[in-house]
Amino acid sequence: MSRKPRSKVSAVAAPPPVAGSAARGERAGGAEPRRRRKRTPPGFEDRIGYKFKDAALLEQALTHISALAGPRNRASSYQRLEFLGDHVLGLVISDMLFGAFPKADEGELSRRLADLVRKEACADVARAIDLGEAIRLGASESNAGGRNRIAILADVCEALIGAIFIDGGYEAASDVIGQLWEQRMRAPTRPLRDSKTILQEWAQARGLPTPRYREVERKGPDHDPEFRVTVELPNKQPAEGLGRSKRAAEQAAALAMLTREGVKTERFNG
Repeated sequence: MSRKPRSKVSAVAAPPPVAGSAARGERAGGAEPRRRRKRTPPGFEDRIGYKFKDAALLEQALTHISALAGPRNRASSYQRLEFLGDHVLGLVISDMLFGAFPKADEGELSRRLADLVRKEACADVARAIDLGEAIRLGASESNAGGRNRIAILADVCEALIGAIFIDGGYEAASDVIGQLWEQRMRAPTRPLRDSKTILQEWAQARGLPTPRYREVERKGPDHDPEFRVTVELPNKQPAEGLGRSKRAAEQAAALAMLTREGVKTERFNG
């Protein structure tokens, strides 16, 4: 009795997939397609003075939500690390200020802290280490100039600190922050008191009313506007200021009037 040959189903090769079909299938099933990793620019870790043990943490810290394909998972972007880094930065800078200025009272320390952790200061640090070129952005955000936006640079800078804190602990984060912020802490450029306060006190000392601020122009997209504001006092020529927020523009206008009137502003002297 002859046997029929056993079917060799397992030996039959499956037809090659059509290009892009796997990705389409993943999208149809709701799964996020595999992201193509972007290599961190050479020398980046040398610039920040820290070598990551977990490269995935660094990648997450540098990933903007616009770079995530499929369903947007905020936990895969830098946003959670930014939350942590913001608080780590505040603690480390507070510790640095406490040791560097033993005669400063709580009010002065608070003003110095606010100056050093504000978005503009974090963005300046980001530019110093060429952080913009390392950020992973979606095409639309990148084409819109996202790598140079103050908000994105500042947020990613804080996320980077959060990632260092998780990867290496408080000491590692403190070392990096000290390296990047020490000079700024010793020689900040902003007034000890803000320009609007100084201008108001100057006006009151001369019997003038409170300065009046007026928004003249707002331009640019909603996510990155620019404001032009004038400040007015009786018998004084108005002064103008520009800023990325209305408050910043008001401060700039107040400083412009103070400078024109020859008023010296108090500065941090370290």
